[in-house]
Amino acid sequence: MNRRNLLIIVIVFITACKGAENKNPHVDISTKFGDIEVELYPEQAPETVKAFLRYVDSGYYTNSAFYRVLRDDEQPSNAPKSELIQGGLWKTNYKLSAGLPGIKHETTAQTKILHKNGVISMARLEPGTANTEFFICVGDQPGLDYGGANNADGQGYAAFGKVVKGMNVVHSIYDAPESDGEFDPLIYIFKIKRL
Repeated sequence: MNRRNLLIIVIVFITACKGAENKNPHVDISTKFGDIEVELYPEQAPETVKAFLRYVDSGYYTNSAFYRVLRDDEQPSNAPKSELIQGGLWKTNYKLSAGLPGIKHETTAQTKILHKNGVISMARLEPGTANTEFFICVGDQPGLDYGGANNADGQGYAAFGKVVKGMNVVHSIYDAPESDGEFDPLIYIFKIKRL
């Protein structure tokens, strides 16, 4: 093989490898049911993605858990409904979570990331109080968007990415045994890491 052919092969290999890289950051959420790969959208939700990745890189989500589930048929008939699984540090390391500052609230009106099937979003009380707790939508959840019926303040939740692989895992978690909306037992998140 001459040098010219070798150079062409090297250039093709490098180009192929660069094409395989993701434009946006991806993370892997590892559970006993399997892995969930999530693509994050830093151009649309910069503050939320930056904070979430900081927690991922710090190892905060190691041995955390999915602990809450909302299913349509188990919610009060006179209240706005939503279907999701929620996870984070609340049940496994509450002190760490409670000690972290809130993230500036980025509404869906700003980001244009709507709460569609597989979207990941930050749980919160008041706008600006979200930190380590997140949820994944099961089905489309317009009531969680800006102006939606699920928040009295109308600000909705801060969506910041979407599941790109592993919705079957999300559904397995969603269908796991629960009691009064809490998984029983908890569904442990072994680790969340960047891909």
